[in-house]
Amino acid sequence: MIECNDELRSTMTARLASHDRLEVPLEGRRHAAVAIVIVESQRGDDADDPYEFSDEEMRVIPGYTDDMADQLDGRMADVAGGASFVLCRRSAGLRSHASQWALPGGRLDEGETVVDAALRETWEEVGVRFEADRVLGVLDDYATRSGYVMTPVVVWGGPGVELDPSPDEVLAAYRIGLHELAREDSPRFVQIPESDRPVVQVPLGGDLIHAPTGAVLVNFRWICLDGRSSSESRVDQFEQPVFAWG
Repeated sequence: MIECNDELRSTMTARLASHDRLEVPLEGRRHAAVAIVIVESQRGDDADDPYEFSDEEMRVIPGYTDDMADQLDGRMADVAGGASFVLCRRSAGLRSHASQWALPGGRLDEGETVVDAALRETWEEVGVRFEADRVLGVLDDYATRSGYVMTPVVVWGGPGVELDPSPDEVLAAYRIGLHELAREDSPRFVQIPESDRPVVQVPLGGDLIHAPTGAVLVNFRWICLDGRSSSESRVDQFEQPVFAWG
């Protein structure tokens, strides 16, 4: 596990401050912000996740084969412990990207900054209100296939944060230990016939997290946890799976 303490906060703050952030021009796309909210969790608190994907849903994963069925079930169980980030499973009733994995976030309102939007969406989606002084920094922009430029904002929640997900937008909110994000088998890449760019996959629990969320998480890991240089941490060429293009 990675401890959720002042040392981790200081390390991430310093690495983000020295990061030469990639800014992607909108060029007709809409601007959105997502929050990587760092909180504390206890190992074993999430020993069971009642949600299960159907076999049909799992087969849309690029590169999925029958022998992966024993490893992947779509559930996010037994992944908590120590410093963690908040990951949401979107509500099944949403018009787009229903039941997919996402970080708290959404489109900027008129006049908002990316920090304003990330903090507002965190409050609206998972019921936690943070002030701007909790923001540690901003990661690289990622342009999505659905017409957005996504800007990730890293927010320090720390110990004692209680999540209260909004049922209109979030089916469930999970605390994923940063040690899970830093696994040796992560990230992984597969090719698809629709693109010459590699599809990124981040193994977490019993599922694979794809771009755009997966790309943002890899950028966060490489900068904030691994301490890579900015030039070694770019993720803008990582592809999304076709099911996330709409």
